[in-house]
Amino acid sequence: MEKDRKGENLHQMNLGLGQQQGIQQDLFIGQRRQESHINQTDIKEIMPGDFPLLLRESRLRPKRLFYRGTLPPSGSIGIGMVGTRRPGSSARELCRRLVRSLQGTKAVVVSGLAQGIDSYCHEAALDAGIPTVAVIAQGLEAPLTGDRRILAQRIVDAGGAILTEYEGDAPSYRGTFPARNRIISGLSRAVVLVQSKAKGGALITADYCLQEGKLLLAVPGDFDSEVSSGPNLYLDQGKAKPVFRPESLPLMAGIPQTEPLPGKCFNAATGATNSLSALRKAGCSLSPEALELFMRFNGFRKTFSELQGESNLLTSNILSILTELEIAGLVETRDNFQFYFNGTV
Repeated sequence: MEKDRKGENLHQMNLGLGQQQGIQQDLFIGQRRQESHINQTDIKEIMPGDFPLLLRESRLRPKRLFYRGTLPPSGSIGIGMVGTRRPGSSARELCRRLVRSLQGTKAVVVSGLAQGIDSYCHEAALDAGIPTVAVIAQGLEAPLTGDRRILAQRIVDAGGAILTEYEGDAPSYRGTFPARNRIISGLSRAVVLVQSKAKGGALITADYCLQEGKLLLAVPGDFDSEVSSGPNLYLDQGKAKPVFRPESLPLMAGIPQTEPLPGKCFNAATGATNSLSALRKAGCSLSPEALELFMRFNGFRKTFSELQGESNLLTSNILSILTELEIAGLVETRDNFQFYFNGTV
């Protein structure tokens, strides 16, 4: 009898302890869930007429979007930057240099908040003071874990945005990632394939970019590098244009400077400037032909043959205009073959 009572008491004690542990575990799980998703407050819904960047005109646009943070202002230029989740050892530095080249422009870095290349590009944008937008493959109330949660909050705090087409706490699954990739392409003027294997989600984004007739850029790499096989494949097939130097990204993507570059403001001794406004303040002006050529190709790199084919000017006139623009600091060439049109208005 006594033995039975002791056994019953022990059972009740274990039951009480188990219930207490269960409550503590539920509280812990609830706290973890609360910490692991993006703050649920300030989630906004927008319809296609209010979509940011180029998504409003995209054939790939969703029916609606949900977002947290601040959408890019009108006139911003989306640059999609995508790649593998398991990049090479030099990928972080590569992403840093690619993104930093966009300083002084109206570029917004668009990526998918995945680990690897996506996260490196978002982080580089935050460090460089460049706006960035992350498109995710789940609802804004669904859990984001670890570094992705922290990075998402940093993006919002820095004036960027987290976008999704999925409502509430809808989870991500295999089919939502390609759908997410089409939005990255839709937002962007150009997409940069940084590093990717021969098969992967980044190539899906690249294919969407090509489907829309947009500019696809790729960073070439070693022929035997697995993470360069994707970019090298698209370059070999002529689907993408190469970015040989990270610093040439703005020129390749046709993104002009909106702020004068350090050390390249108007120079009273040489007359050089990289700003039309500085040129006017100095009492100088361009010829109508030079101004027209500059405004047409500003932000791009063109060969002399391309200038001949894309303008209605005589060869002698093009040469004199290029000289005029070089003196003004609005065109730069290193080999008299390729000409970099880069200046602020």
